[in-house]
Amino acid sequence: MRVLIIVLVLLLALLQFKLWFGDGGYRDIASLEERVATQEAENEMLLNRNRELRAEVDDLRERLDAIEERARSELGLIRDGETFYQVVPEGSAAPRRVDEEGGA
Repeated sequence: MRVLIIVLVLLLALLQFKLWFGDGGYRDIASLEERVATQEAENEMLLNRNRELRAEVDDLRERLDAIEERARSELGLIRDGETFYQVVPEGSAAPRRVDEEGGA
């Protein structure tokens, strides 16, 4: 009877060890849950970015003034008849004048 109890205790210890530290045990599950949470947070961030980009694309498709605004701010384009002024901070390189033919 004593041998049977010892065998059962050893078997229980082995199973507990495998449950806590073996493949697919609690440690692996905790690690996987952490990775899933990280991936879900990243997915949410990317979904928000996709929504913003989709809204911007829709805006550019539907509104000509949005295209003009973007051309002015990002490309520095101006309309015919407008005058472009560039403010140069003090202490930077000497300003140069560009005439209308595009020469310096």
